[in-house]
Amino acid sequence: MTTLMQASHQWASRPADQRFLDLNELRARTLAGKNNSTGKIVPTKALQFEPMDDHKGLQINGQNGVAADITHWSFGQLAGLAKAPAGYLRELPAELVADNLNYGLKFRREIDEVGVLLTREQTDSLEGFAPATRVEMRAATGPNYGRIWNADIADSLVNRFGDGRTGDFRVPGEFGKQVEVTRNNTTIYGSDRDMFVFLCDEEHRIDMQGRRNGEPGSLARGFFIWNSEVGSTSFGVAMFLFDYVCQNRIVWGVQQFSEIRLRHTVSAPDKWLDSVEPLLMEYANSSAAPVEETIRNAQAKKLDSDLDDFLKSRKFNKSQISAIKAAHEAEEGRPIETIWDATVGVTAYAKSVKWQDERVAVERAGGKILDLVAA
Repeated sequence: MTTLMQASHQWASRPADQRFLDLNELRARTLAGKNNSTGKIVPTKALQFEPMDDHKGLQINGQNGVAADITHWSFGQLAGLAKAPAGYLRELPAELVADNLNYGLKFRREIDEVGVLLTREQTDSLEGFAPATRVEMRAATGPNYGRIWNADIADSLVNRFGDGRTGDFRVPGEFGKQVEVTRNNTTIYGSDRDMFVFLCDEEHRIDMQGRRNGEPGSLARGFFIWNSEVGSTSFGVAMFLFDYVCQNRIVWGVQQFSEIRLRHTVSAPDKWLDSVEPLLMEYANSSAAPVEETIRNAQAKKLDSDLDDFLKSRKFNKSQISAIKAAHEAEEGRPIETIWDATVGVTAYAKSVKWQDERVAVERAGGKILDLVAA
């Protein structure tokens, strides 16, 4: 599931064919997918599984005799509709899998209609054979699933941010230095299951003096945006500050807007166009000055209470407090003294938290400390 909980590991986990050098490349790929895809509502009982000719895989036959290959993701969705354990079925021979799913869809189904997403793909020609059209079922959702197309999101991003490499908001550099975007360091991703984009305002970096052992560093405003056309995650946008020195992500609300998620209900496409897209553009076009002023205030503001008491008031326990102190010492070379130090310490500690949901909760807690001195 691609959500904010997994955003910090996107660049480490994506294979090369899911990494894009710029937004134009992402838009072209997602637009081709959209143009070659069709969404339909079909009766669940009309779906029929059959083993493929090699008996090693399955295909599904729908209305009008159209046969489609099944993706790993849509197989799990179909198994869920049939109330069958997908993990167990994957270990069985194709004939048994087909029998189990056909029985489940006919007699144990949860819904009478299913929304399917079919994508046509032209296969390469082989010697002696002409190219053929392959149909793939990428999704099997409820009939009221509201699909937000990745291509529509990518198009909106291109219209405001250009290629995502040369404009104001772009793929972030490393440790405050602009670098050439490669497949290894890009933060623009897309697959047949989801998309994810992470851009920072590189034109308006906030210079930070006296960072790690006195060395300078910088911060930048940025955002995550993620989506799935096939139901693997919600649609979402999150705003944050990006720390180039230690590459912490300080998830901090700007204009009361830190994160928005939309479930893929019938109204989701309209909500993206009418509400979320304008908010994202407003954020991108706004001045970075209030953010910089807040950071300067946080750097100047000494803690009013004992550090342990302060962190306890933010719901951290004794072991977490010790870890926060150690993380700040390791990254900054000195103890926590200011509101800004506390923010950095908490977000630095977050990198050691094992579980993604807990890590993001800690990162957001660090960002909330800044609200104490918000401009």
